[in-house]
Amino acid sequence: MHKGASLHTVRGVARALIVGCGCRGRLLGERLADAGWAVRGTGRGEEGLAAIEAAGLEPALADPERPGTLLDLVADVAVVHYLLGSASGPPEELEAIHGPRLERLLEKLVDTPVRGFVYEAHGSVDRELLARGAELVRVAGATWHIPCEVVAEAPSDHEDWAAAMADLALALLSGRTA
Repeated sequence: MHKGASLHTVRGVARALIVGCGCRGRLLGERLADAGWAVRGTGRGEEGLAAIEAAGLEPALADPERPGTLLDLVADVAVVHYLLGSASGPPEELEAIHGPRLERLLEKLVDTPVRGFVYEAHGSVDRELLARGAELVRVAGATWHIPCEVVAEAPSDHEDWAAAMADLALALLSGRTA
């Protein structure tokens, strides 16, 4: 944790959007919600939305293949967690959500209240695609001065991972990196 800051500093103020809110995303969302954040998690179908709601998070139907569906959700969001390192789908779809669709989303975020972006660069998706996505995030951060972090480490313990990701959200908001 960073000196002088805690997750409780943002109680009732910050909202996180978790794109790809599967089991680890829900765990992160619960951690953030317990610290006072408002958390919105995305799913592409009713089953995913029900699991997000059951975790006590705000469910939102969105598809990273269509960046506009994500942009509709960021008007009140401070930090976006793009947790698609283990996304499933046809190869062309995975290439798109870690390539041109991600790039379009990042370009549009500059005109929103989003103040931080976290990209998951580890998972079952092809390493080359994740490396390209990570580079897009780094370039966007440098170009538009949006605080961005690329998380490339495999989560060995989901609880520790969720705690580290929650700390990273605060670090992005406070202008410091983890």
